[in-house]
Amino acid sequence: MTQPIESGGLPDQHQQSIERAAALLAESRYCIALTGAGISAESGIPTFRGKDGLWTKHGEPPLNQYEEFSADPAAWWGRVAERRRNPDQLTATIAEAQPNDAHFAMAELERIGVLKHIITQNVDGLHRAAGAECLTEIHGCTTLLRCIECNSRTPFDEIPEVFPPRCDQCGGIVKTDTVMFGEPIPPDCLQRCYVESSQADCVILVGTTAVVSPAADFAFAVGQRGHPMIEVNLDPTIITQYCAVAIHDRAGELMSRITAEVKQIKTAAAN
Repeated sequence: MTQPIESGGLPDQHQQSIERAAALLAESRYCIALTGAGISAESGIPTFRGKDGLWTKHGEPPLNQYEEFSADPAAWWGRVAERRRNPDQLTATIAEAQPNDAHFAMAELERIGVLKHIITQNVDGLHRAAGAECLTEIHGCTTLLRCIECNSRTPFDEIPEVFPPRCDQCGGIVKTDTVMFGEPIPPDCLQRCYVESSQADCVILVGTTAVVSPAADFAFAVGQRGHPMIEVNLDPTIITQYCAVAIHDRAGELMSRITAEVKQIKTAAAN
């Protein structure tokens, strides 16, 4: 086990919790993760909720977004095309963002076989960019298009020539993959989340307030079966009281240190 890191002559306040979290991860048979906007905040993408969140400052988007899309997909695509040609600050920020240490640490936990699946509420694609492969983007991804009939996905590389675009496989209407307010979560995503969470004996929640259903429900289901929940978040949340370990600080450093500790445990066990 690593020695506590000294900071200003005082023991690192997180070291014991980091060691406990790492032990739970290393001991687990099938650990999954739930991540939210907080994990990408260190990549420069603003969160939605909280003190400086976009929705806190500006209010939540209208709840009838999908209804508006369904009423006139061609007009909706015209607005999307205009935003692609002249992106606002948030669109440009997401497009330019790069994975941070927390994304890379979680991809490493997957690579060494400890983290079996990530359910992310984020649409920024940064987990995939960091190398994660066992991934469900439950709210979609800005870099993909999705058919609303068959759920097939293709890269969103350029603006379609015809509005609305049609699916090459089934002829259904295609929209961006991001899930709008009022739009059902794609059934293939829901099914994958059910399958993964039903197998889990440990869940780590990173950068999420866990207030959005159904994403949060999958994490809570693991805890309700008596398995450990680990929280890594900047601030305490409604789930803190239910967690075996809760660490509140920047996710990048914490996840890097937890991952390093897990690797030490695994190495020691193998020798």
